[in-house]
Amino acid sequence: MGKWMIYGANGYTGELIAREAVSRGMSPVLGGRNAHKIRPLAEELSLEFQAFPLDEHAAAQLEDIDLVLHCAGPFHVTSEPMIHACLSAKTHYLDITGEISVFEYTHSLHSRAAEKNVILCSGVGFDVVPTDCTALKLKEEMPDATELALGFDSDSGISPGTFKTMIQGLGLGSMHRKDGVLKTVTLGTQRRTIDFGRGSRSAMGIPWGDVSTAFYTTGIPNISAWIPMSKSKIYSTRLLGAAGPLLATDWFKEKLQGQVEKRIQGPDSSVRANSPAYIWGQAKNQQGIIKVARIRTANVYDLTVYGSLEIVRRLLIERIEGGYYTPAGLFGSSLVENLPGSGTFEIDTFYPRQ
Repeated sequence: MGKWMIYGANGYTGELIAREAVSRGMSPVLGGRNAHKIRPLAEELSLEFQAFPLDEHAAAQLEDIDLVLHCAGPFHVTSEPMIHACLSAKTHYLDITGEISVFEYTHSLHSRAAEKNVILCSGVGFDVVPTDCTALKLKEEMPDATELALGFDSDSGISPGTFKTMIQGLGLGSMHRKDGVLKTVTLGTQRRTIDFGRGSRSAMGIPWGDVSTAFYTTGIPNISAWIPMSKSKIYSTRLLGAAGPLLATDWFKEKLQGQVEKRIQGPDSSVRANSPAYIWGQAKNQQGIIKVARIRTANVYDLTVYGSLEIVRRLLIERIEGGYYTPAGLFGSSLVENLPGSGTFEIDTFYPRQ
């Protein structure tokens, strides 16, 4: 097995991944910007570590690294320099982002990655492994689908890094894909009722990464993403959208991020163990036939650990041509079914009334 690095190993999710990797007999190099934050974990786990910033010299730190699992957000800031360092060093690049702009940027580098024989795959965690696999499963069930909706329901807690990423998106609204093109819509204006797997619930459209990745996985031109939310909260969210210019200011975001540093901690193991995720997807063709797929998975953070490590493991032993990939594009729709805590897909078909 090749040599690989977890960059951002001192963060909440990076540390979870590092600990699970060691429990599986893997020996990642721990990386990050601050040696004082990385060294204690590296010493505890008896792992090598490297501390370096993501600047023009970063590629030199990756010369003997075969693969980087990038866990240091916010990814719209950190992914571009790490990707280019990986391309320069001919090192495979994975990350655990859910940010649409990062997915689109990573996809734009497909030709260069193919020339370098480097694999680029963003979103190897909960964002977007289970929903990406659901998208491909529905495409396999309905090859002529023209519409795709994806979503999830979970009582999971939230980590500081995830919260900071959400803050960066304030004021930007929601997003969906219409006729193959990404379109921004006011947050709170997309509403419907969905049974994610534990009963019908009111739901709201969100700017989830699949509006980018599922298009590259399936080619389906119309894609939306959804989470459960009460009607009153959807209404409040829509009103909040009117404050978009204020929410988008750096001043407001810095104030919120300061509060995150003081108040937010990631969910502990007991919370994660009792908070499975329910994944839902719906495909529809021009004849009005509908296919619905559902699957239950581990907690969103545990699935990020399991999904990222499985993709790392397979990339280090399998020979795959370089280029941009989505998780399901790499390893198929069954990838999520084979992860700890996951069930199997259940598919229902609905025909239009005559």
